[in-house]
Amino acid sequence: MGQLSTPIRAGAGRRIYDLLRAQIADGTLPAGARAPSTRALAADLAVSRTTVTAAYEQLAAEGFLVTSAGRAARVASPPAAAARPAAAAAGRAKPAPRLSAFGRRVAGTDMPAFAPTPAARIDFLYGAVATRDFPAQAWRRAYQAELLRHQPSLSYAPPQGDAALRLALQGYLRRARGLACDAEQIVVVHGSQQGIDLCARLLLDPGDAFVFEDPGYPMARRCFEATGARALAVAVDAQGLVTARLPRQQRARLAYVTPSHQFPLGGVLPIGRRMELLQWARRQQAWIVEDDYDGEFRYGQRPIDALQAIDSDGRVVYMGTFSKALSPQMRLGYLVLPAELVPVFRQAKRLADRHAPLLEQRVLAALIEGGAYERHVRRLRRENERRRTALLEAIARHLPGDAHVAGTAAGLHVVLWLPSLRQRDEPTLVAAARARGLGVYPVSPLYARAGAGARPAGLVLGYASLAVEQMAPGMRVLASVLATATA
Repeated sequence: MGQLSTPIRAGAGRRIYDLLRAQIADGTLPAGARAPSTRALAADLAVSRTTVTAAYEQLAAEGFLVTSAGRAARVASPPAAAARPAAAAAGRAKPAPRLSAFGRRVAGTDMPAFAPTPAARIDFLYGAVATRDFPAQAWRRAYQAELLRHQPSLSYAPPQGDAALRLALQGYLRRARGLACDAEQIVVVHGSQQGIDLCARLLLDPGDAFVFEDPGYPMARRCFEATGARALAVAVDAQGLVTARLPRQQRARLAYVTPSHQFPLGGVLPIGRRMELLQWARRQQAWIVEDDYDGEFRYGQRPIDALQAIDSDGRVVYMGTFSKALSPQMRLGYLVLPAELVPVFRQAKRLADRHAPLLEQRVLAALIEGGAYERHVRRLRRENERRRTALLEAIARHLPGDAHVAGTAAGLHVVLWLPSLRQRDEPTLVAAARARGLGVYPVSPLYARAGAGARPAGLVLGYASLAVEQMAPGMRVLASVLATATA
């Protein structure tokens, strides 16, 4: 080591040296990055500035930092090869990490995901919404008002969510979805995915069976399977879950359903099947998780009332989200729970992350209470109906006559079936479209069961993030890709 004005001894100085050297080695402090000032770091770590200066001088002597009088220390470029302690072990394979049984199940999960297509000029990505549709002005006004509202202190909030938001949601759900609930039954969560995770961990044990729509939402199925539970795939048709195929002999602890707009095929579960599902749950003593992921968006008639609204036995856990009406980046949703489940869900939410962000909850409460949220949803419903109409017209005009769509009555996506191609052709079709700057997404990964070869090729086309004017150009590109694929 080089000579130092203050030698580094075992203790605080050595720990500072080791910390900075490790951050340089792993890239946390990349080449050319400015190191924290000695004064600021000393204050943060409650040590003397002399101790920090000694560590910096040692790093500079070894070539990790570049220092000069009157200028901030920076990481040397390139850092010395000795900065990478992992280099010595580069030739050795790292052993697999030791994980819990849950961790091993998660690590082995094949997780299909809808992610944006890189460089796509027109992207029919499901789950995305248009930036211009966000009510920025109303949100900013409400946010500013809540930000300036005096609080006696900044402390943790109740795990079930802000009382004002839960009260506002109680009224909104009564008006918009026909739900009769008490505000105490509502738990605010970080999006519907956290709601699914809480249901999985609290309602299922390893070895339990759960009913799942096939095809269905894969993130929910994988979440339930990660507990060690087994999926009982039940087919869907044009009217949603085929309740006649619900398991009669085999015990199921839970059923996950999307009755207001089946994902992804779009069926709306009729009243007869809804009653049959509720009767099945009563006989099985099973819970029903009702995912109402886009229930506000039904076209031509009022939205269908939720399954929970006709549940007289307290078997339904209703789940809603703000991802489709506002933004998936907001990560806010809610559960409406049977009364007997409220205490344990509150406790689990507290253990998971204490509570959802309080400021955003209060902004949402203000928008709902003042009527701005419902005005926004009505405007957004009209805009998405225009998008849907433009897409259906473009499909009819530009695609082959045997192409047909499912799920057009509600929601923010359709499934496009292409009988001239088979399920095995979907990856090639998707890749060819992406090469032309068009993002489209295969339906087959949403199926749980094998034997997909008998199905025609299908695509999930989300339209909520696109302009009306993009629908026809997108379908013209897809028509060209199809012409090549079927030539």
